[in-house]
Amino acid sequence: MSVNESGDFKLTRRAVLAAGGASAAVTVMPAEAEPVPAPKPATLPLSVTVNGKRRDLTLDTRTTLLDTLREHLGLTGTKKGCDHGQCGACTVIVNGTRINSCLSLAAQHHGDEVTTIEGLGTPDNLHPMQAAFIKHDGYQCGYCTPGQICSAVSVLREIKAGVPSHVQADITAAPTATNIEMRERMSGNICRCGAYSNIAEAMAEVAEARA
Repeated sequence: MSVNESGDFKLTRRAVLAAGGASAAVTVMPAEAEPVPAPKPATLPLSVTVNGKRRDLTLDTRTTLLDTLREHLGLTGTKKGCDHGQCGACTVIVNGTRINSCLSLAAQHHGDEVTTIEGLGTPDNLHPMQAAFIKHDGYQCGYCTPGQICSAVSVLREIKAGVPSHVQADITAAPTATNIEMRERMSGNICRCGAYSNIAEAMAEVAEARA
């Protein structure tokens, strides 16, 4: 609003916009209210055997098996890569079967037996697959290696148990630990360093020793 030479008030566009903005601000200003406390997350008691030792926990029901191992049990050998089940770095063995622990809720595994890379062997008593990875340089940066080894151990068990794969011409026939067979079964484990040939050589050595 402005005043012209004759002393009359003149309404301007700027004044209308300013008045409207101030009015809207006053209208939407909320009254002070008491803060509402955030709801407590639901928790669930859980008993799981990890690397041969029973562990009793009470966890948020949304906690993944991966975060349980790393954050609650201190088993950081299992790695968090993509956290979307696409890289295989978090692979562990549950009741003899490999799974991506980032896609599995801990609450699903009450009473289960979980084996991580720490449970396969120790520096003084390596698992044959761990020893073969070292011998054949089946790693470079090493970040994916725990998942690769857990998968490799499970792959040889799958082949021995007769579990078919996509590369078999006859899925009713007993699979064998050929190079292409093992590569197909390991395709869910990504090595960004590209040590695939060395990993296959390590697996072939262990498979031959067990034949």
